[in-house]
Amino acid sequence: MITLTAENFAEQVLESDKPVLVDFWTEWCPPCRMVAPILEEIAKEYEGRLTVAKLNADDHPEIASRYGVMGFPTMNLYRNGEVVRRVVGAKPKRLLLAELDGGF
Repeated sequence: MITLTAENFAEQVLESDKPVLVDFWTEWCPPCRMVAPILEEIAKEYEGRLTVAKLNADDHPEIASRYGVMGFPTMNLYRNGEVVRRVVGAKPKRLLLAELDGGF
Protein backbone atom coordinates (compact mmCIF):
# COMPACT_ATOMS: atom_id res chain seq x y z
CA MET A 1 0.00 0.00 0.00
CA ILE A 2 1.30 3.41 -0.99
CA THR A 3 1.35 6.41 1.36
CA LEU A 4 0.30 9.54 -0.50
CA THR A 5 1.45 13.10 0.10
CA ALA A 6 0.92 16.41 -1.66
CA GLU A 7 4.24 15.78 -3.41
CA ASN A 8 3.36 12.38 -4.93
CA PHE A 9 -0.45 12.48 -5.31
CA ALA A 10 -0.48 13.58 -8.96
CA GLU A 11 2.16 11.05 -10.03
CA GLN A 12 0.81 8.10 -8.03
CA VAL A 13 -2.92 8.71 -8.58
CA LEU A 14 -3.75 11.11 -11.39
CA GLU A 15 -1.04 9.91 -13.77
CA SER A 16 -1.33 6.19 -12.97
CA ASP A 17 -1.92 3.81 -15.85
CA LYS A 18 -4.03 1.52 -13.65
CA PRO A 19 -6.93 2.21 -11.27
CA VAL A 20 -6.02 3.61 -7.83
CA LEU A 21 -8.15 3.22 -4.71
CA VAL A 22 -7.35 6.10 -2.35
CA ASP A 23 -8.28 5.79 1.32
CA PHE A 24 -8.77 9.26 2.83
CA TRP A 25 -8.31 8.65 6.56
CA THR A 26 -7.39 10.32 9.84
CA GLU A 27 -5.68 9.03 12.97
CA TRP A 28 -8.60 9.99 15.22
CA CYS A 29 -11.12 7.94 13.18
CA PRO A 30 -11.99 4.48 14.63
CA PRO A 31 -13.76 3.30 11.42
CA CYS A 32 -10.57 4.19 9.51
CA ARG A 33 -8.65 1.72 11.68
CA MET A 34 -11.34 -0.91 11.03
CA VAL A 35 -11.09 -0.62 7.24
CA ALA A 36 -7.26 -0.50 7.07
CA PRO A 37 -6.69 -4.29 7.23
CA ILE A 38 -9.42 -4.84 4.63
CA LEU A 39 -7.68 -2.44 2.25
CA GLU A 40 -4.37 -4.23 2.84
CA GLU A 41 -6.04 -7.52 1.84
CA ILE A 42 -7.50 -5.92 -1.29
CA ALA A 43 -4.08 -4.46 -2.18
CA LYS A 44 -2.53 -7.96 -2.06
CA GLU A 45 -5.39 -9.72 -3.86
CA TYR A 46 -5.59 -7.20 -6.71
CA GLU A 47 -1.86 -6.51 -7.04
CA GLY A 48 -1.01 -5.69 -10.63
CA ARG A 49 -4.59 -4.67 -11.45
CA LEU A 50 -5.24 -2.06 -8.76
CA THR A 51 -3.09 0.23 -6.64
CA VAL A 52 -4.31 0.88 -3.09
CA ALA A 53 -3.06 4.06 -1.44
CA LYS A 54 -3.66 6.01 1.78
CA LEU A 55 -3.80 9.74 2.30
CA ASN A 56 -3.90 11.21 5.81
CA ALA A 57 -6.48 13.98 5.40
CA ASP A 58 -5.28 15.81 8.51
CA ASP A 59 -1.81 16.11 6.99
CA HIS A 60 -3.10 17.02 3.51
CA PRO A 61 -6.46 18.80 3.93
CA GLU A 62 -6.08 20.61 0.60
CA ILE A 63 -6.30 17.31 -1.32
CA ALA A 64 -9.25 16.04 0.73
CA SER A 65 -11.02 19.35 0.17
CA ARG A 66 -10.30 19.30 -3.58
CA TYR A 67 -12.19 16.00 -3.84
CA GLY A 68 -15.02 16.96 -1.50
CA VAL A 69 -14.05 14.50 1.22
CA MET A 70 -15.99 15.42 4.35
CA GLY A 71 -16.34 12.11 6.23
CA PHE A 72 -13.88 9.41 7.09
CA PRO A 73 -13.00 6.98 5.85
CA THR A 74 -13.76 7.94 2.26
CA MET A 75 -12.40 5.72 -0.48
CA ASN A 76 -12.21 7.19 -3.98
CA LEU A 77 -11.48 4.98 -6.94
CA TYR A 78 -9.57 6.87 -9.64
CA ARG A 79 -9.25 5.76 -13.25
CA ASN A 80 -7.38 7.92 -15.76
CA GLY A 81 -7.13 10.69 -13.16
CA GLU A 82 -10.90 10.86 -12.55
CA VAL A 83 -12.98 9.67 -9.59
CA VAL A 84 -15.17 6.83 -10.90
CA ARG A 85 -16.47 5.46 -7.56
CA ARG A 86 -16.74 6.73 -3.98
CA VAL A 87 -17.39 4.74 -0.83
CA VAL A 88 -17.93 6.56 2.47
CA GLY A 89 -17.65 4.76 5.78
CA ALA A 90 -16.20 1.46 6.91
CA LYS A 91 -17.71 -1.57 5.23
CA PRO A 92 -17.06 -5.31 5.35
CA LYS A 93 -14.81 -6.46 2.53
CA ARG A 94 -17.57 -8.02 0.43
CA LEU A 95 -19.71 -4.86 0.59
CA LEU A 96 -16.76 -2.62 -0.20
CA LEU A 97 -15.86 -4.75 -3.24
CA ALA A 98 -19.51 -4.77 -4.33
CA GLU A 99 -19.63 -0.95 -4.26
CA LEU A 100 -16.40 -0.79 -6.26
CA ASP A 101 -17.58 -3.43 -8.75
CA GLY A 102 -16.79 -2.53 -12.30
CA GLY A 103 -14.49 0.31 -11.34
CA PHE A 104 -11.28 -1.61 -11.90
